[in-house]
Parts: sequence; C-alpha cells; structure tokens
Amino acid sequence: MDILGLNTRKTIFIFIFVISFFNFPAHAASDLAKQLANPLASLISVPIKVNYDENIGLKDRGSQVVMTIQPVIPISINESWNLISRTIIPIIDQDNIPLNGQGETGLGDTTQSLFFSPKELTSSGLVWGVGPVFLLPTATENELGGEQWGAGPTGVVLKQIGPWTIGALGNHIESFAGDHDRADISATFLQPFVSYITKSKTTIGLNTESTYDWENEAWTVPVNLTVTQLLKVGDQLIQVGGGVRYWLDTPAGGPEDWGFNATFTLLFPK
Repeated sequence: MDILGLNTRKTIFIFIFVISFFNFPAHAASDLAKQLANPLASLISVPIKVNYDENIGLKDRGSQVVMTIQPVIPISINESWNLISRTIIPIIDQDNIPLNGQGETGLGDTTQSLFFSPKELTSSGLVWGVGPVFLLPTATENELGGEQWGAGPTGVVLKQIGPWTIGALGNHIESFAGDHDRADISATFLQPFVSYITKSKTTIGLNTESTYDWENEAWTVPVNLTVTQLLKVGDQLIQVGGGVRYWLDTPAGGPEDWGFNATFTLLFPK
C-alpha cells in the first residue's frame, strides 16, 4: 500500500536534501569528522540515510524511497580489541513496482555485521576488521524482502592520511534457511570508498555500493557522491548532508540514470 503519494514523497525528499546543505558552525572536536569517515572508529553513531530512485520496474514507471537506520556501536572486548556492531534496517516505500499501480510500504530485510578490530594501527597505518554478517528476514511484505536467513563473512580495511580516508568494505551472504518457494540468496557486496575532510569539517565522499547476484549473474552498481557537514545543535553533535548517485549497471527492471540521497547522523562520542 502506498501511504505517501509520489509528489508528496518527492517534496519531502527534496526538502530534506536542500536543508542538509545549510552550513552551521561546527564546534566538535577536531578529529570527530575523521572518526566518522572510519567505520571502525570507537564512536557511537546513528546514521539515517534516505535514497530516492526512479525509472524502476518493467516499464520504468516506478519510484522508490529507502530510509535506512544504521546504528554503529563499538564494544571494547579487552585492551587490544574492539567489536563493532553495524546494523542496517531499511524502511521502503515503493510505487508502481513491479507494475504500474502496484506498490508496498514497510520494513525490508535487516543486515547485521560484526567486526573484530584491533585498537592499534598496523605498522603501515592500516585500520582493519573482520567478522560475520547475517541477513535477517524482517520484511513486513513479501515484495520487500527475500524471506531467507543468510550469513557469511565481512571485512573492512582503510587508511587515513591527513584529511584523506581511503578504504573498502565487503561481505558475502549465502542463504541457509527460509521459505523454500523463494529464490536462494548468494550475493557479494563491495564498497570501495574515498573521502576528503576540509578545515571546516565538511566531508566530500565518493563510493560505490556494488552487489553481484551469483544466482542471476547480475551486477547492481550505483556510484555515490556525497557532501556532509559536521555541526552542533545545542549539546547534540550531528552530521547532515546529501548528494547524488549514478547507476552504472542494474539488472532488468532496476533503477536507471540518476538518484538522490540525504544523510542525518546522530553522534555520541565516548
């Protein structure tokens, strides 16, 4: 069921996208923006991301808004190791997908990653973490999830040089239980990323969120360009921003050309 009309959803998204670029003074610690660029930093954060894409479906008439809530929680295991919990909970609103007149709104499937990461840098200055990733069938509608349980390995490696952060995150998920009438899941996710932080704590980032579906032998490759600003509202540190993405490759019926995104992140430094 489509709770929000297409024009209403576009208006809300554009509003979020525009206000995200208002440049408020940043009063946070000088290295906080650098920690945000590091997915393994000892920093509790709750990113809320909104992606808007269109030209989806068999006749390219569909549109989709996906809001993901992504809490990142570091846990100190001992003097040498951290455990970083990264959860991705999607809320999906799609219209005219897969056919004109069809649409659904609700939760999608949840991805839970756990990274075991050393607290000290390697001799070459690398930050790294490895661990398991789990796919949980939390979708509230059949069309919004795969109805499969999945698991596999995940890892991330990065290096920070001055204002630059360069790295890559990846995982592979195989389904092992679920609805036997639904397709098995075998997917590899790759996210190389690079970002640059200015003196005003503005972060310019470029990444891909590529997925290869081994069952259907198909790539999904969006390239994202984002600009975010670190600021303080009262006592709360936040990061806001937005950007665009271009779809280099999608399977049949996938989004085409350009999409938009907005980000709002709550920060809780230790």
